[in-house]
Amino acid sequence: MTHRQRLEALVGLLLGMFVAFLSSTIVSNALPVIITDLHGTQDQYTWVVTATLLASTATTPIWGKLSDLMSKKLLVQMSLTLFTLGSILAGLSQSVGMLIGFRAIQGLGLGGLQALVVIVIASMFSPRERGRYQGPIAAVMSIATVAGPLIGGVIVDTSWLGWRWTFYVCVPLAVIALLVIQRTLNLPVIRKNVSIDYVGALLIAGGVSTLLIWVTLAGKSFEWVSGMSFGLVALGVVLLAAAVFAETKVKDPIIPLYLFRDRTTTLATLASIAVGVALFGGAVFLGQYFQIARGYSPTAAGLLTLPMVIGSMLSAGVSGALITRFGRWKIYLVVGAAMMTLGFGLLSTIDAHTDMVLLGGFLFILGVGMGMTMQNLVLAVQNNVGPDDLGAATSTVAFFRSLGGAAGVSVLGAVLSNHVTDLIAKGLSAMGIGAAQTGGSSAGLANLNELPGPIADIVRGAYGDGTARIFLVAGVMAALSLVAILFIKEIALNTLSGEEQRRAQEQVSTDLVEEIVGDSIVGDGTARHQAAGARGVAVRDLSAVE
Repeated sequence: MTHRQRLEALVGLLLGMFVAFLSSTIVSNALPVIITDLHGTQDQYTWVVTATLLASTATTPIWGKLSDLMSKKLLVQMSLTLFTLGSILAGLSQSVGMLIGFRAIQGLGLGGLQALVVIVIASMFSPRERGRYQGPIAAVMSIATVAGPLIGGVIVDTSWLGWRWTFYVCVPLAVIALLVIQRTLNLPVIRKNVSIDYVGALLIAGGVSTLLIWVTLAGKSFEWVSGMSFGLVALGVVLLAAAVFAETKVKDPIIPLYLFRDRTTTLATLASIAVGVALFGGAVFLGQYFQIARGYSPTAAGLLTLPMVIGSMLSAGVSGALITRFGRWKIYLVVGAAMMTLGFGLLSTIDAHTDMVLLGGFLFILGVGMGMTMQNLVLAVQNNVGPDDLGAATSTVAFFRSLGGAAGVSVLGAVLSNHVTDLIAKGLSAMGIGAAQTGGSSAGLANLNELPGPIADIVRGAYGDGTARIFLVAGVMAALSLVAILFIKEIALNTLSGEEQRRAQEQVSTDLVEEIVGDSIVGDGTARHQAAGARGVAVRDLSAVE
């Protein structure tokens, strides 16, 4: 592909990425309305988000592994199609249970989009050159982040549309992205014997799902210390242990464990888990805070996230340009993680009466940290692996970030639900009213508008005060990501794209093999052994050769 062709393809890929991020954010401000309309609960509120995250998390490594084995273009188109189908079905939901199920289908396509778009971009542009496009990528993510809640808020506030259009609106954009990608993307297809680790994927999804179900239901459907609780934890741990064992035995594991021999990959993965918990777990409940605790409309709630979005867009664009110019990247990761930690720490001090200007400042600081951290963690890992492992390594980081996000939403949702229930009970007790009369924490979502004024004030105050605890936990996770990032060793960015690295490997190894075979007796076993060894050395030392 020429440079112009790569830029045209980039437009289609960014449109696909925009659709993916838009689908994740457009429902954030609509969820309180959706749950109220479908008579759901706080736990179901959490699972509408968790279902998508869990499905995308479980399938991200599969999409990534497939990208190393077959047409990346076809896979992007498949994931967009699956995502579109899930969006249509979600809009047709008649109950929260149906919505959760269809959101899971949506998540299957989302898992492919969030992994494949980054993988294809890495195939077209070198790590050093990729910094130049951090700005457009961050702009797309930021615009989707702010446009999603705004569009969702406007749709919900428009009587003749309704919340179902928060799902339908993504469909035409996904179709346009499909057409653009079909016309512009033209990457070579590397033919290999495809061997997908379905057992590993099933065990990973089963183990993660079991532990998330335990976190969500413990303390409500059963006690934290109970037979059911211990049984779910034991089952989840056994399934994940079996997954690790399976990954060591199969030919092409979903998550190649040898990748973690690399220090950068291991530490970036740990940091991604913490970032996922902090970002997904913290941001998901912002819309709920603005609407329930502060009484803003869905549209206003979207506008109130602008400081965070602007901070993220500015920091990502500036840091990406500086990375391309100077080739240094670790300093931006360190500063970004530190800013995230500071931002969450400041947000942990808010309550139902915090000054909105001050709150906007806290969100801007958090956004600056987000912009410097998210994509640069992926860049650091992509720079350290060969082209044959590009898809697996990229999707592994995305997998653990999504895993952290899914766990974060469930854990922090459970923390919020339990804390809000306690705060409501205390407030009602002070008024001489039993908490059972309002349905506990569900009073904040299912029937808030039906509550008497004094009780509604108690519920709003409980959500305002309870949200601060979520940000405190998110701040601790951001601090852990900072510690991991500090120990990452900075390596100069490669100047070859993924496809250029692959061709260089083939050329170097072919030349070395021909040289060895030419100096040896045809058919000699030692010569064949030397030839095979030379190919391995060539592949391993490509960066040194360069």
